[in-house]
Amino acid sequence: MSDLLVRDASALHRALEGAGEEVEVALSRETAELVSRWVDARTRGEEILVSPGNAEISPTEAAVLLGMSRPQVCKLMDRHLLEFRKVGTHHRIRVSSIRAFLESERPRRRDALADLAALQNDLGLTG
Repeated sequence: MSDLLVRDASALHRALEGAGEEVEVALSRETAELVSRWVDARTRGEEILVSPGNAEISPTEAAVLLGMSRPQVCKLMDRHLLEFRKVGTHHRIRVSSIRAFLESERPRRRDALADLAALQNDLGLTG
């Protein structure tokens, strides 16, 4: 954990010890961006999962996190796009592997969305 995060965590705890419905605290940009992403996710009604990067989950749990079906997660594992290990007959996927997969997919998804937007423009479907 960075020194900034440690400092910011202490500042947050001190601010929350006080009374009242609102708190004021100065945070580093890094921490403010992290908190902003959490708040944005909650305003969209999303659940927030906080876990150690080495935590392991089942393919079914991974499917929920990735927003896809369990068979699709198994296809990703079969194609070696999602790292996993076997414990007996069970597959286990590290949360850090899911994060790495999502990061590796981000440019591809961004390009696909740009292509879709261009196609909509070409077809005159945008206003």
